[in-house]
Amino acid sequence: MELAYYSDYAVRLVNTEEPARNKDSLTSVDAVRELFGGNQSAARRATDADVTRFRSVRARLRAVFEAADAGEEVQAVDLLNSLLLEFPVSPQVSGHEHRDEDGRPLWHMHLADHPSNATAGYAAIASMGLAFHLTEYGVDRLGLCQAAPCRNAYLDTSTNRSRRYCSDRCATRANVAAYRARKRLETERSESTGLTDETTQDTK
Repeated sequence: MELAYYSDYAVRLVNTEEPARNKDSLTSVDAVRELFGGNQSAARRATDADVTRFRSVRARLRAVFEAADAGEEVQAVDLLNSLLLEFPVSPQVSGHEHRDEDGRPLWHMHLADHPSNATAGYAAIASMGLAFHLTEYGVDRLGLCQAAPCRNAYLDTSTNRSRRYCSDRCATRANVAAYRARKRLETERSESTGLTDETTQDTK
């Protein structure tokens, strides 16, 4: 099953909002449709009413990432389970659209949703994908970017569970900020030591 593909649905939706920057790109039905990527048949089901519904699901998915990022494993799982109960999917064997070199189907598991609207379909796939990722790799593999003010969601697939940022750009920005902070501290300490030496000389 394409775990990374399905779990990315959750990440894409959560990251349409940047609360610390007061930014929200989920403002129109076209923005909703873009989230579906290549699944155009599902995207065409979206209507203006889905904008509000998508935002509601987004808040609940972000809460899962926030709980996981805070080390609250049970809470993260409970929040995700509530989404799975509300937005169920059915696993199906698929492969007619993918053939090997001999023309035989490349069978694989596929998540089939049975939505009443576009939001329900998207939420079902996003939640199930996130659930597969969580159970396969662990709750601590769901994170929020540590490069303030960015708090974008990410899925840690590193071999040593070391990921802390949503992108290379944020990682570089955080490293530069940390370097500058160290340099400022070194300068302050150096200046403080110099002042101490001068004071010592004056009292002699």
